[in-house]
Amino acid sequence: EVRGKRIHETTEERLSKQKSEEYAVELLVRSEKTEFLVPTIENFIETENVKKLKDRVKLWINAGCPLHIVGPTGCGKTTLAMQVAKELGRPTVWINGDEQVTTTNLIGGYSEMEAESVRDKYVHNVMIARDRTKFSWVDNPLTLACKYGYTLVYNEFSRSKPEANNVLLSVLEEKILELPTMFGDERYIKVHPDFTIILTSNSIEYAGIHKPQDALLDRMIDIYMDYYDYDTELKIAQVHTHLPFGEVEKVVKVVRTIREKMPEPYKLGTRAEIMICQGLKALGRNRSKENVEQIYMDVLATKIGEPKELMNKGDLIKAVLSETYGDA
Repeated sequence: EVRGKRIHETTEERLSKQKSEEYAVELLVRSEKTEFLVPTIENFIETENVKKLKDRVKLWINAGCPLHIVGPTGCGKTTLAMQVAKELGRPTVWINGDEQVTTTNLIGGYSEMEAESVRDKYVHNVMIARDRTKFSWVDNPLTLACKYGYTLVYNEFSRSKPEANNVLLSVLEEKILELPTMFGDERYIKVHPDFTIILTSNSIEYAGIHKPQDALLDRMIDIYMDYYDYDTELKIAQVHTHLPFGEVEKVVKVVRTIREKMPEPYKLGTRAEIMICQGLKALGRNRSKENVEQIYMDVLATKIGEPKELMNKGDLIKAVLSETYGDA
């Protein structure tokens, strides 16, 4: 004789429980999608030269090829990648590479372990004891993109250690993503036909850069991106800061002149021009020669060499400022 509650579930109860679990998974996936969405790109400037570069990137993506944009720091690689991803019209996820990135950061892992104990005391003279452990798996950007056909923007790709990126080999070649810590059929994911990956990297001359595996580079299209032309940089700095055109013009001339005098790792990009314009705008009417010079020194000095060379760099900056602004 059974006393108390029923031991077995009815078919309707099992189906109801299954639907509840599926809905919980759906909510989890939605949460993951939101967490890794790429920030909105604002003030994207598209001159003729920018459009040509953007169209090259899109051509190779439409051809089904992984795209690797390589170039100096501050030249606009990430902005271009994110703008192209936006124009593809599919959800986008991204990840930033660095020394600490592992394969788990790319594919995901078990986020928690739940222990569950069941004690059934409702059967006369019988006690059922059962311990069960549940693991909760959470997808990271690469897995999300492969599953659902998203665009993955892998920023600073070459700052991650090469071994962390080994998982990309089968994704790009066999179109299979392997999840090493999963079991059974869930261990392998067939890559969605709409999956797209855009990677960005600094040139190898920069500190903290790892040379990616040749086998991985062999499966990508590399597009080298240099600094933009004068007119494009002028428009970018002006749109981002709304500083009067004449003032922006002087800033761009100063930065480009110093850039030509510096070795590759210390060349100044568009970002420096925007920061100087922001500083000058914050000065308002307090534009003394000393204050303007200090704005340039604050932005540029630590970007063009080692701190111990600060005096020499200061002399270079002052000389270029004198050429551009005059002695007034």
